[in-house]
Amino acid sequence: MKHATLYERLPDHRVRCDLCAHNCFIDDGKLGTCRVRENREGELYTHVYGQVIARHVDPIEKKPLFHFFPGSRAYSVATPGCNFRCRWCQNSEIAQLPRQQPIAAGRETHPEEIVADAQATNCRSIAYTYTEPTIFFEYAYDTARLAADRGIHNLLVTNGYMTESMLETFHPFLDAANVDLKAFRDDTYRTYVGGRLQPVLDNLKTMKRLGIWVEVTMLIVPGLNDDPAELKEAAAFIADELGPQTPWHLSRFHPAHRMTDTPPTPIATLEMAERIGREAGLRHVYLGNVSNEANTVCHDCGRLLVRRSAFSAVENRVTGEGACPDCGAIVAGVGMGAASANPAAGAAAPQTK
Repeated sequence: MKHATLYERLPDHRVRCDLCAHNCFIDDGKLGTCRVRENREGELYTHVYGQVIARHVDPIEKKPLFHFFPGSRAYSVATPGCNFRCRWCQNSEIAQLPRQQPIAAGRETHPEEIVADAQATNCRSIAYTYTEPTIFFEYAYDTARLAADRGIHNLLVTNGYMTESMLETFHPFLDAANVDLKAFRDDTYRTYVGGRLQPVLDNLKTMKRLGIWVEVTMLIVPGLNDDPAELKEAAAFIADELGPQTPWHLSRFHPAHRMTDTPPTPIATLEMAERIGREAGLRHVYLGNVSNEANTVCHDCGRLLVRRSAFSAVENRVTGEGACPDCGAIVAGVGMGAASANPAAGAAAPQTK
């Protein structure tokens, strides 16, 4: 175990964790909601520091991040655990593992090893992903600091349920995030997820304020978050609070975890949600977990900019200045030009909006 950060010591050997929006009050000898942070005699410890349970080299598009160095590779890493208990969890075997067995599985891996592997595999970035990276914050933070010193960028694929303190601490080394917006109804969060909606919305706005590049994903679950009125509210929030340039990924649900009796999302439902997003003014709406190519087109002239196939960018026409080659419109994102996918191309291009 390793000593944790972001917590407050209280009388009687109790602690208050300030890592995520649960803000758990933890008695001596007990675990927080995430099941990986333990109070021992008034000191908080993490059970998952360096306990890597999954790591792979992925296309950046698989995160999904479509407007952050398209065509590049992300070294993706996870430890066990999550601070949510989504009934439809797509990675329940590792995300929910600490709820099912004693702490904790994983291969002990020092941050230096992760960074060295990312360099050896020519990855432009390291993604903290697969499970919920908030709960392995100390490990991600130490790795991110090393990565930043080597010119490697850092990404979160997250449920967005951290505290503002966590984001303020991490953001000097955090370049982008894909936030999984589970629904746009607080009742859904409380009943199916084990959390609340408002902290996620607040954190999305905080990320925007801190200059982190943000893309938003919604897994559309039939009968749960596919009501047109709810989708309109979600699209309006993204357009108004984060900006119309913010990519919105609409993913198809497939039966998983405790919702194996729920059918896959109809394609027609995804297409309806896509129309809602575009009507709200969002420039870049993508369908995921389907067989379409999810290409990026210019929001101004409509011409093809980035062609994708099987989670990879196979053609990129964006200029080195981050613009459409046909009409000159600036393309939202970071490092959108074709040369930016190569780690040898140099420092990150600025965000363009």
